[in-house]
Amino acid sequence: MGHMASRSARALVSCLTAVVVLVVGGCLAGGHATGAPPQQPTTIPVGQSAQALEFGGLTRTFHLYRPDGLSGAVPLVVMLHGGYGDGAQAERAYNWDAEADSGRFLVAYPDGVDRAWNAGTCCGRPQRTGIDDVGFLTNMVASIEQQTSVDADRVYVTGMSNGAMMALRLGCQTNLFAAIAPVAGTLLTDCSHAAPTSVLQIHGTADDRVPYNGRPGEAFSSAGTPNVDGPPVPSVNATWRAINACSTPASTTAGDVTTQTAGCPDGRTVELITIAGAGHQWPGGAPSPIAQRIGNLPPPSTALNATDTIWQFFSQNNR
Repeated sequence: MGHMASRSARALVSCLTAVVVLVVGGCLAGGHATGAPPQQPTTIPVGQSAQALEFGGLTRTFHLYRPDGLSGAVPLVVMLHGGYGDGAQAERAYNWDAEADSGRFLVAYPDGVDRAWNAGTCCGRPQRTGIDDVGFLTNMVASIEQQTSVDADRVYVTGMSNGAMMALRLGCQTNLFAAIAPVAGTLLTDCSHAAPTSVLQIHGTADDRVPYNGRPGEAFSSAGTPNVDGPPVPSVNATWRAINACSTPASTTAGDVTTQTAGCPDGRTVELITIAGAGHQWPGGAPSPIAQRIGNLPPPSTALNATDTIWQFFSQNNR
């Protein structure tokens, strides 16, 4: 919106934007701090719960979901919301609680500062001010491990849009995760020192916010520059194949879904799932007619259930 817009127009747009971002959590939208998880209870309650920890001078929050009857060391999935989303929105929209019930694992839904993540050259206040989201998320995982028995060989991260970009950054700059699965995101940070890890990318060919072929996205910052201007999705996948020293990928197509799978040493895999005609949404996620209308977004693709597909991928990849 231009600088000469009236206050009332700005207020209206703000209200409409809030509706969109709470439901969609898509991507419209440095430094290194120190911190340690505070003393926590020794168990995580069954069902949904909310927690906080102090890190980098900020109180950082996250939601957890623990299925009933978990015992022993269990897997942990970290689900990162998109720009303008939050952990509660991601928990509602992407069906990970139900997946955890059937797959028998914990899910963490962290909250970004001002509904965004510092994924490198995007997004929002975290990127502008150098918020250390790598440090926060590393500390969050440690905090959860202090409260319950987590299988360190089965810790995974996935994300939507800005959250997908953050998942890629975590894969590049930590060794916490046995596998990562970005949805509708691209690589916006240095990855030259990444350790080998399994990667599954899911992306639609009609995504205009994070374009599949790498042109600047059609969502802009307050300064008028594109929020996302990263490499093409296939080239990000090629980067991860090189990191993992993978073989040439094999490709299969079923309907609108094309899957490229590359085998890598030590049982790792790098995959790219391309959905023809799909836009900037979580495939198989909860539709939102209001968000689709106000945000000019397509409905989520029904050609693939991204949550089921990602958990199947995760469950086959241990450290």
